[in-house]
Amino acid sequence: MQANKPNFSQKHPLLFGIMLIIAAVALFAGATAALRVSKGNSMPYFTQDKFGVINVEGFIGDSRKVSEWAYKLRNNDSIKGVIVRINSPGGGVAASQEMYYAIKRLAEVKPVVISMGTVAASGGYYIAAAGHKIVANPATLTGSIGVKMELPNFKGLMQKIGVSYLSLTSGKLKAAGSPFQTMTPEEREYFQAIIMDMYNQFIDVIVEGRHMKREQILPYADGRVMTGQQALAAGFVDILGDRETAYMELTKLCKLDAPLPLEEGPKKEQNFLKDLLTSVLDLAPVNTVREQNSIQLLYN
Repeated sequence: MQANKPNFSQKHPLLFGIMLIIAAVALFAGATAALRVSKGNSMPYFTQDKFGVINVEGFIGDSRKVSEWAYKLRNNDSIKGVIVRINSPGGGVAASQEMYYAIKRLAEVKPVVISMGTVAASGGYYIAAAGHKIVANPATLTGSIGVKMELPNFKGLMQKIGVSYLSLTSGKLKAAGSPFQTMTPEEREYFQAIIMDMYNQFIDVIVEGRHMKREQILPYADGRVMTGQQALAAGFVDILGDRETAYMELTKLCKLDAPLPLEEGPKKEQNFLKDLLTSVLDLAPVNTVREQNSIQLLYN
């Protein structure tokens, strides 16, 4: 009786094993590529649908994390709508504007509902104007529409301690706002023009985002703070309620039967000592202080 001839796997077990591994890797890579969503999104088709959440908290000094998270949510097809949870008194003008534009671009492709916490004022309200709907608690502090410039002056102190100051500049306004000299009427007019330009930018954002007329906005745009209830009566928010109310409103905008699971961000770096000092001493974040010069323009 003739013995069975050994097959390839028996004759070359090492080579056969290598070929199996290569085939498995190729199959896995092909399946993964086929399941990836288009437009560079790395989330597979079977990923569960979710609501995104963007948390805007504290002093607005750096927009990068919020803007980057908004970009990720915008390009993730599993995110069907977004809640922007704002609990901020405002902050830097440019940082507030950058967050606003990031959320506005997001709102152009997905439903966005703003949920106001304890406070969503000044720069916090600027950002809120990018949403499709704004939900505030009756006691939320919001509004504070305006711009301020803080210019410390130490000239009197320097004179008392006998220290003089000399500044050589290439132009008469180059040293405007210096804390070591008295502001001239021309410098005051110069800075006031800058403030009013940014103020009008603020008003323009509300006109566009809230579909209000300037004459409706201006009586409330003198820096005053409003409660959520007052803001509703004046047309600055749409609905009174809590965070769950915002989820239900987003569910309606997305035409769903029930809210979806949540994907929250950006992730917050925990620094207990820094958070404690910021809270107790009412300090701006350290990185924000470093980025600002002696002239601080604030939606705050």
